Amino acid sequence: MKRIAVVTATRAEYWLLYPVIRAMRKDESAVRTELIVTGTHLSEDYGMTVREIEESGVRIEKRIGIPTASGCAADISGDQAETLIRFTELFDKEKYDAVMLLGDRYELLAIAIAAGNTRTPIFHLCGGDTTEGAMDEWIRHSVTKMSYLHFVMNEDSRKRVIQMGEDPERVFNYGSTGVDNALYLADLSKKEALESIGLPDSDYAICTYHPVTLGDENPDELIEEFLEALKAFPEIMFIVTMANADHGGKRINELLREAEPKMRNMRLYSSLGAKRYLSLVKHSLFVLGNSSSGIIEAPVFHVPTVNIGERQRGRLRAESVIDSGTGSGNIVSAIRQALSRGFRESCSHTENPYGDGHAAEKIAGRSIATVLEEKIDLKKVFFDL
Repeated sequence: MKRIAVVTATRAEYWLLYPVIRAMRKDESAVRTELIVTGTHLSEDYGMTVREIEESGVRIEKRIGIPTASGCAADISGDQAETLIRFTELFDKEKYDAVMLLGDRYELLAIAIAAGNTRTPIFHLCGGDTTEGAMDEWIRHSVTKMSYLHFVMNEDSRKRVIQMGEDPERVFNYGSTGVDNALYLADLSKKEALESIGLPDSDYAICTYHPVTLGDENPDELIEEFLEALKAFPEIMFIVTMANADHGGKRINELLREAEPKMRNMRLYSSLGAKRYLSLVKHSLFVLGNSSSGIIEAPVFHVPTVNIGERQRGRLRAESVIDSGTGSGNIVSAIRQALSRGFRESCSHTENPYGDGHAAEKIAGRSIATVLEEKIDLKKVFFDL
C-alpha cells in the first residue's frame, strides 16, 4: 500500500490541513494517509493543541517532539537542527511515498530538507504567496523549490511558482482550504460561540498579533500601541488569541498575559480551535491584527479586517481588508473605518479571491492520483518562461 505522510506543527496549519486529511481518508484502500504531529502542538506553552486534533477525531500516527524555543536566532537554528535530525531519521525509516507540508514556518524548512535528503517527494500547500514582513517569505519560496507538487491558493501565486521554474503541469490553483473551513465549520451561533469561551452576548472583535520577524520594531512598543488602541473602544470586547512560536512570539504572549488583568475589555486565549474560532469570526464586528485569517477567512463572512503592520504585506486581499500602521492612532482610525456604516455595507459585496470552498477534495484527489499513477521523478528540470 502507498503511504502519504501529512506533517503538522501548529494549530493554524493543522486546521488548514484538516479538510484535506478527511478527504484523503474517505477511501484508504490504496493510499493510507498518516498524520505526524510535532512542534507547538506538543507544547504546554502554546496550549498543547494536540488535544484539538484528538477532539476533532482525526487519527494520529506519530508524535515527534521537537524544541520550540524562539527567543533568539540561536534558538531557532537549534530548533531547526534538531528537527532536521529527527525527521531525517523518521523519513529514512518509514520510506513514505510522499509527504504533505503546508506553508512557510521555520521548522517546516528543516522538515523539507529532511524529505529532500531522504528522497521523499514533497506535496506543498500555499506556495507562491508573498508576506514581505516575515522570514516566512524566503522559507516559503525555498520549500517551493524542494517540492514536487504545488497546491497554491490563487492565480497570482500559481504564476509566481511557475516563474520560479516549476513545471506548470504540477502547479494547481485549487484555492485555500481556509475557505473550505469557513464555509463548513463555522456553524455555532453567536451566543453558543461566546458561551463556549465564558463570555456573555456582546459586541466583540477577534484579534491575533504575531511577531513581524523581518521588522526592526520592538515587540514591547508594538503591543503597547496595540493595547492603547483597544482602550479607545471600551464598549467592544477584544477576544485575543496568542501569537505563534516565531521569534518574538513568546515575548508578545508575555506582554498580553501581563496586560489582561488590567484590561476590562480584553480576554486572552492560547487557542480556540477552528470551529469556535471561525464561528467567532463570522459573528464579530471585525478582525484585528496581522494573522492571515483576516486576509483569507474573514472575507468569506463579509467581515471587515484591520490588518496591522507589514507582516501580511504583498498578500492578495479582498476589499474588506483595511491596512493600518502600528501606532495606536493609526489602529484607532482603521477600527473606526471598519465600524462605519458605509464600509460595512461595502463589505457585504466583497468577493474572496481564495477559492470556492472545494480545495480540499481537489488536493486530496490529485495527491492520491499522483502516488498511484505517476512515476515520480525528483530530478529538477527548470521550466523557462
